[in-house]
Amino acid sequence: MELKVKPVLTYGVYQRREATSWRPWGGLQTEEDAKKEARRIEEELKSLSSSASFPLEVLPLSSLRTSDDVSLTKKELSSSDITLIYAAGGDKKVLETLVSCSRWSLIFVRHKSGPLYLWYEVVHPSFLRKRTDNFRQAGMDVDDVVVDESEELMWRLRALYGLKNTLGSKIISIGPPGGWGQGARAVSLAQQRWNLEIITVSYPELERRIKEVKGNSNFLKQAQRQAEEYLSQKEISLETEKKFVVNAFLLHRVFKDLLRQFDAKAITVGECMSTIIPIAETTACLTLSLLNDEGYLAFCESDFVVIPSGILLHHISGKPVFLNDPTYPHNGIVTLAHCTAPRKMDGQNYENARILTHFESDYGAAPKVEFTKGQKVTMIVPDFDEEVWVGFKGKIVGTPLLPICRSQADVEIDGDWRKLLKEMRGFHWMMGYGDYLREVGYALRKVGLEWVTI
Repeated sequence: MELKVKPVLTYGVYQRREATSWRPWGGLQTEEDAKKEARRIEEELKSLSSSASFPLEVLPLSSLRTSDDVSLTKKELSSSDITLIYAAGGDKKVLETLVSCSRWSLIFVRHKSGPLYLWYEVVHPSFLRKRTDNFRQAGMDVDDVVVDESEELMWRLRALYGLKNTLGSKIISIGPPGGWGQGARAVSLAQQRWNLEIITVSYPELERRIKEVKGNSNFLKQAQRQAEEYLSQKEISLETEKKFVVNAFLLHRVFKDLLRQFDAKAITVGECMSTIIPIAETTACLTLSLLNDEGYLAFCESDFVVIPSGILLHHISGKPVFLNDPTYPHNGIVTLAHCTAPRKMDGQNYENARILTHFESDYGAAPKVEFTKGQKVTMIVPDFDEEVWVGFKGKIVGTPLLPICRSQADVEIDGDWRKLLKEMRGFHWMMGYGDYLREVGYALRKVGLEWVTI
C-alpha cells in the first residue's frame, strides 16, 4: 500500500509597528513570502516523490495561518498517513491542531536550505516541551523533526511506509502458528503489537491440496518444466535428487494458490522439519526460497517471535529477508544459517546456489545460497516479550559449508560484539542486505518497542 503524505506550510503575516517588537524570527513575513515558499516546497516534493524507492503519494500542499484554516484541510489530513509540516511560522496552536488530527507527523524546518523558519528556533522548547524541561507533545519526539535535508525526510518516510505495510499484515500459517520456545504466547504478543491477521491452514487441508495437484498431469508436467528451467541456470548446481526439486515446484503451486485465495503476501510453515516432509515428499526449503525471490514473504517454523521483524525489514528495504539461526558471537564474528534463504537478496540479482538436501533430515531440496562476501547487512534480534529488539550492522565475510543448515554466512559484527553477547535475546534473527538500522529503530518507536543498537 502506498504511503500518503499531506504537506502543509504554516506561516504568519506581520505588520511593522513603531518602537516595539513586531515580528518573530524567520524569513517568511508576508503573503508573497509564503507564496514563494510554497512554490519552493512543491518543487522539492516533486523531486522527493520521484526519487522514492517505495510507492509514495504526495497530496497538494496547503498553506495555513490559523487553527481555523486547519479545518479546511481536514478531509485530506484524515485520508493521509502522514502530515508533513513545513513550520515556517505561525502560532503553536496550528502545529498542535495538525499533530492531533493525523496518524503520524513530521516537522520540517529550514536553516540553510531556504528562508530561515521561526520554528528552527523554538520547536524544541516551545512545541515539544511546552516551555518545561519535559517532553509534553503527544505523538511526536525529537526524531520527528528534520532540518534542511530531504534525505533525512526520505528515510523517515521509508520507515513509515514499512510500518504501515507491516501493521495489519495478513499471513498464512500452514499448521498452527506458534513461536520458538513460546508457543501461543508469541502469537498473541505479535497480534497485539502488530495487529497481524493470521490465517491457519491445517495439515490435512494441505495434504488434500497436494494430492489434488499431484493428480493433475498438466500440473506435474509444468513442475517438471519449471525444475528443468531452474536447474539449467548457470548459477545453480544440483546435489540432491531431481524429484525433490520437481516436488518443490508442485508445493510452490499449492502455496501460490493459497496466497491468491486469501489475498495474502506472506506465508509460514509450522512443522516444516517433520509433518510436511511425508505429505509433500520434499522439504519446504526450496519452495519458500522461490517465493521470497518472487516478492512474497515466506518463512519456515511459523515463529511469530521473529516473523514481525521480517515483515517490517522487508517493507522498509524492499528486498527479501533471511530468517536464520544464530550461533555464539566470538572475536567479532557470528555464524548464521538456515535452509530457506532467498537467492535475490539485493532485490534484483540472483546469488549462486547449490541445491542440497535439508541438513537435519538429509532429504528434500534446500538451497545453499552463496551470499556476497563483503556485503553489508542489517541484523535484527527480536525478544520473546515484544518489548526490546536489538539491531546491529554487519558484513558477510564467509559462506562456509559446516554440518548445519545449508545457507550459511559468517558475519563480521560492526560494533561491540561483547555487548551483543549481553544484549542477545529471543532466538531466531532476521537478516537483510543493506543498512536500515535507523529506519527500523524509528518505526519501532512508533509502536512502543525499545530499540537497542550495537
